[in-house]
Amino acid sequence: MWPGVHGAPEAGHYPDATMSAEAGTDVGPGGADAGDLEGPHPVLSRRRGLGQTSARSLLLTLLGEFVLPRDEPVWTQVLIDVLGGLGVESKSARQALARTAAEGLVSSDRAGRRVRWTLTDAGRDLLSAGAERIYSFGNPAPAWDGRWLVLLVSVPESRRQLRHRLRTRLAWAGLGSPAPGVWVSPDPGKEAEVADVVADLGLEAVTSSFVGPFGRIGEQADVVAQAWDLAAVEREYEDFLAEFGGATPAGSADVLTHQVLLVHAWRRFPFLDPKLPAELLPAEWAGTRAAALFDTLHRRWQRPAQAHWRSLVSRAA
Repeated sequence: MWPGVHGAPEAGHYPDATMSAEAGTDVGPGGADAGDLEGPHPVLSRRRGLGQTSARSLLLTLLGEFVLPRDEPVWTQVLIDVLGGLGVESKSARQALARTAAEGLVSSDRAGRRVRWTLTDAGRDLLSAGAERIYSFGNPAPAWDGRWLVLLVSVPESRRQLRHRLRTRLAWAGLGSPAPGVWVSPDPGKEAEVADVVADLGLEAVTSSFVGPFGRIGEQADVVAQAWDLAAVEREYEDFLAEFGGATPAGSADVLTHQVLLVHAWRRFPFLDPKLPAELLPAEWAGTRAAALFDTLHRRWQRPAQAHWRSLVSRAA
């Protein structure tokens, strides 16, 4: 998922399941509009059904996958029809459009009684950044040189909102916290991104960073276990594999639906998975298999899904 409405979350999924700027509202199961959807789609019939997905987050996925590449206006009815195929009621779809417009991501113009929607500059920037992160996330990690980035930051317990924002933004950057006030990453290249977070939150005076190899005291595996719950992340990957491993869409409309659901499910992982080097991951890491499945299915469904989208847009013109 497309990143949250304000880019990387300030406090917890990628944008609205994307995520909200402050708390990653829809990234995990259940969203702000969890009751907006009707019956479940077969491909999501297990733990994470459409009843736990917000209409607005599905709309953002739809916009990112089909409207962004064409950069052309799309009629309201096209969006409502496609969302309807995902189980979203018409009223909820219209409300999602209104919310997205209120956030400045889309604008509308009217032709008689009909309304069509266009991505704004802010919407294009947001969805483009999300697409880059989503589609590149499964790429193999570069060789690790064994160095760690260590961040020490002191925020009083009384400033809970600030602590929450810091925690979410550092987690979004892939850092983990093995102890209070300590954040680590095996990717020192993230130091500039982390510095921007610290500066944005006004915490420069209470923050220090260190870069270097692991010392002779302790075990790296113990730090990883304290900083990240990799077992929970792997369960999410296993769910993804179970949900999409046997997916067999029937017909072009169903391919489009599956493509939306595939991207919608995958976009959660850049926030959930810290993307550790292979040396720090469990053997037979499910994330590797899940990334391969996402890439395979996305490529397989891309052409027929886009063709069906073009036919819907053409018929509505």
